[in-house]
Amino acid sequence: MFLNLDPHFIPFGKQNEIEFKSFIFSGGEPHIKILADFDTNHIVTVTHRINSFNDLGLFCLAVDALRRMGVKTVNGFIPYFPAARQDRLMVAGEPLSVKVYTDIVNGLNLNKIQVFDPHSEVTPALLNNCEVISNHEFIKEVKRRVGQDVLLISPDGGALKKIYKVSEYLGGVEVVECSKSRDVKTGKLSGFKVYAEDLQGKPCLIVDDICDGGGTFAGLAEELKNKNAGQLYLAVSHGIFSKGFDSLNDFEQIFTTNSFKDIEDDKVEIIHL
Repeated sequence: MFLNLDPHFIPFGKQNEIEFKSFIFSGGEPHIKILADFDTNHIVTVTHRINSFNDLGLFCLAVDALRRMGVKTVNGFIPYFPAARQDRLMVAGEPLSVKVYTDIVNGLNLNKIQVFDPHSEVTPALLNNCEVISNHEFIKEVKRRVGQDVLLISPDGGALKKIYKVSEYLGGVEVVECSKSRDVKTGKLSGFKVYAEDLQGKPCLIVDDICDGGGTFAGLAEELKNKNAGQLYLAVSHGIFSKGFDSLNDFEQIFTTNSFKDIEDDKVEIIHL
């Protein structure tokens, strides 16, 4: 059975969906009331897209409500795990945010928690009973839609390990490695490099887990064009796009999933989880 806390995110379909009501108290606290009468011996999977601490709070309250109804086995599906990018201490005075979030979720004692294409290996290492869903099928579908023999572009060193696994899954698609520099205090990006002399006009697909402001991909697109790239495509598992799409005009098409939010834009194709 499934308790889908976001009414617009139904990853496992509407069959066996549990009815509920949720609202925010005047003091700002989320609340939930489960309305359905069902056999509590069933496994219940709670799904949610976490865009805020209140979203996480509603997820925790839902698990607690189920337990108080007598449900013994509760799973979770949080495709975009919050704070996954804050997985190391860069400067003094900052929190290790992902540890805070994983500690909260671990306190729920879930039977299983599924996450989609986490930013690094830190999140699944910290999460108890974590099951990672890779981006392999997502990129396979992107490649099918592009309809060309594309080069896979790794935007930086952090993406290398995953992109070579994607390449292997797709039968050995050629990978082009890239890099960039980031000022850890300001976040400013610079020094984009493409480690190939001539891309020979071939179409290029940049693969990464998250697009937030888009600065990485805008800077990399310019450098790829300097290396004679053909049509440019972007595939990101989690599309935040906090600054819109104006800086991403060099891309023929952008692909993402509905893991974080729903997007309506002619330039973006959504592949639903």
